[in-house]
Amino acid sequence: MFRISQYMREIAQPTALGTKRNPSGPVVIWNLIRRCNLSCEHCYSISSDKDFAGELSTAEACSVMDDLRAFGVPVLILSGGEPLLRPDIFELAQRAKRMGFYVGLSTNGTLIDPSNIARIAATGFDYVGISLDGIQQTHDKFRRKEGAFEASLAGVRLCRDAGIKVGLRFTLTQDNARDLPALLQLAEDEGVHKFYLSHLNYAGRGNTHRGQDAFFETTRKAMDLLFDTCWNDLQRGVEKEFVTGNNDADAVYLLHWVRARMPEREAHLRAKLVQWGGNSSGVNVANIDNLGRVHPDTMWWQHNLGNVRERKFSEIWSDISDPLMAGLKATPRPVQGRCKACSYFDVCGGNTRVRALQLTGDPWQEDPACYLLDEEIGVSGAAQRVALKPYRQFAISEHQS
Repeated sequence: MFRISQYMREIAQPTALGTKRNPSGPVVIWNLIRRCNLSCEHCYSISSDKDFAGELSTAEACSVMDDLRAFGVPVLILSGGEPLLRPDIFELAQRAKRMGFYVGLSTNGTLIDPSNIARIAATGFDYVGISLDGIQQTHDKFRRKEGAFEASLAGVRLCRDAGIKVGLRFTLTQDNARDLPALLQLAEDEGVHKFYLSHLNYAGRGNTHRGQDAFFETTRKAMDLLFDTCWNDLQRGVEKEFVTGNNDADAVYLLHWVRARMPEREAHLRAKLVQWGGNSSGVNVANIDNLGRVHPDTMWWQHNLGNVRERKFSEIWSDISDPLMAGLKATPRPVQGRCKACSYFDVCGGNTRVRALQLTGDPWQEDPACYLLDEEIGVSGAAQRVALKPYRQFAISEHQS
């Protein structure tokens, strides 16, 4: 996750670099349930509205939670499917809060209503993220359900009015990029605390829609708008958080944004971004799925590291006998192509490895969704995109109005 607001504050009021502090453990995104009342086009877990056999029981989940806390995990993001469909969701969330975790709820928002908002508030979630894929028509199309937008927006408003920190989550594709300005305005109008933009990742149903991934110029325009909005809010004294996910090239693009506007701040910002280090899948971000299988992050469901029913999470996460985990935890990572030659590799860390795997069969090849031009990252000659050129042409040409 790239915290735009944090680095915008650094641009406005630089602070000393200081010593890098590594987290006590990874953030764990926990898909407690696979069932969902929607069937979204880009769902990485390929959920549907039916029960899935073999999911962790309440007792098993509590045992895993004990190990996670002992291992130093600071944050649990409870997800699905739709986590509000799990009967023990409040019991598990309240237990996590008592244990001292920062607890987030990742939901489509349609099941938040007057009958349960008081219980959601009483549970004490630190943050509730609600996904919107655009304004009404676009969102309902992506979610494959008429009325989904209004139901989700009602959930946003109920959380806001109950004093819960709530945010919008938006996955950028070529088919919904045009709705980004309206969604940002919606966040402003509704007093939403946080806006999260996720770049499309090639996992689950998202893999079948990778041809609709927002082509590079659209992505750049979206990031310009996000940076401008964040900066303007900061100048107005508006407390709002902007973050992006699944494309660590955003940090490099921010450096170019700063160079064009405040070049005297670029060196300081780069030092801060190098300290951040970019992609942290398999290091500071982990995933447990509904069956107890552990993955390097939520987009790696095709790669199992082990199961918490058979080994403790702490043992699985520390084991680098798996070649993928060994590579993800290596410094530097063994990336190839443009990523290896990139002069900003120390900033983004080679970006998202799962996209390279999906397109080439090799997780260490260059990330095909890096939207920086060769000349912007100091790459030329043999290091230019060759093997992935057909993808790039396809991604640019297959756009719709």
